[in-house]
Amino acid sequence: MSKVLIIGAGGQIGSELTQKLREIHGNNNVVASDIRFSNLDTVNSELIENLDAKNFDAVKTCVEKHNIDTVYLMAAMLSATGEKHPMMAWDLNMNSLFHVLNLAKEGLIKKVFWPSSIAVFGPTTPSIQTPQHTTMEPTTVYGITKQVGERWCEYYHKQYGVDVRSLRYPGIVSWKTMPGGGTTDYAVEIYHKALIDKSYECFLSANTELPMMFMDDAINATTKLMQAPSENIKIRSSYNLAAISFTPKELAASIAAHIPEFEIKYNPDFRQKIADSWPKSIDDSSARRDWNWTHNYDLEAMTSEMLKQLRSKYDSEAKVST
Repeated sequence: MSKVLIIGAGGQIGSELTQKLREIHGNNNVVASDIRFSNLDTVNSELIENLDAKNFDAVKTCVEKHNIDTVYLMAAMLSATGEKHPMMAWDLNMNSLFHVLNLAKEGLIKKVFWPSSIAVFGPTTPSIQTPQHTTMEPTTVYGITKQVGERWCEYYHKQYGVDVRSLRYPGIVSWKTMPGGGTTDYAVEIYHKALIDKSYECFLSANTELPMMFMDDAINATTKLMQAPSENIKIRSSYNLAAISFTPKELAASIAAHIPEFEIKYNPDFRQKIADSWPKSIDDSSARRDWNWTHNYDLEAMTSEMLKQLRSKYDSEAKVST
């Protein structure tokens, strides 16, 4: 049975990935770690370590303490936050990756998952059905770190035989956790505001189309990739991953079908420039061919599930407060 360490388990994806991995491997075989935990209710109180991903000695000690063989490195500073703190983003996103890759090179770790992003693409990338192999000229610090990280992942695999696997995540939508400073955060915030205020002011323009994915699909893709036989993993930089693409206007319309009084206004900010540099849709045929990836949620299914779960969550919180 694998002994798994999730670094960055308190984040939007990390917290739900922790839950799923504990279902697969058992609570005693999965260690959740972060420098702080904002989603303790999601991660829960099984094996937890306070861990700074930038500290090599601390990461190594944690790996040795728990006899870890598989690491999911989910710690990162995302696109919008990274633009405000570029050197901090570079330090966290790059050094944490080197620490884990070097531990794998030393033989202390057998398998590594590291998430990339559609942020690796830029304004010169074909924006419709962006191919797996294409021009990548990212315009954000986050995108630069992910592009460089992809090259290092492939290098460590070719030179040292490191079993590292990666996905280029699109925007992720979840009802369990709030996002952490990304350009696609509107697609989570909008559901909360629709239920609470019946209105939302969007920081992207109405027709900004971006690749998106419901969290359940993202977690399924991650675990499916890591469970696939090594010989099936043909791409060691990072796989394109896709599910659905939509605009804020289309998302608002899907919500209005359930909440007719919902209204949306548009007030684009600095994140608009970031979104404009990213693809509108992604060709993920390599992932579908190599390890049988498929998604389950379209826009309507995602909206129905988001509103259902958030209503239940808010009702439960209201009962507790009274």
